[in-house]
Amino acid sequence: MEYMLLIHADPAGFAALSEADAAAAMAAYTAYTEALVKAGINRGSNRLQPADMSTTVRVRGGKTEVLDGPFIETREQLGGYFLIDVPDLDAALSWAARCPGASHGSVEVRPIWDMSGQ
Repeated sequence: MEYMLLIHADPAGFAALSEADAAAAMAAYTAYTEALVKAGINRGSNRLQPADMSTTVRVRGGKTEVLDGPFIETREQLGGYFLIDVPDLDAALSWAARCPGASHGSVEVRPIWDMSGQ
């Protein structure tokens, strides 16, 4: 079953890291990604640009609204994701706990809704 691991963190925290600590954090994510690949469960992953680079689109009353930046006000922002294919939720939770993002933010585990059979 596929699960999306959504990594939420305060971007100010990463920005405040020393160069050495930032390099160590990136190395931890690289090692985690390599572990997912070695286990044969990685289906995709990426780091996202900061939320202030985003554009929000809404359609209200037939009119399209385009807003620069995120619409929500929150300290923690979605910073990246891993798509994994594991047997069950317990396995997904175990991998989420190993994700470096769980130690400085949170990792939301959400099952993928397979719509291919509908």
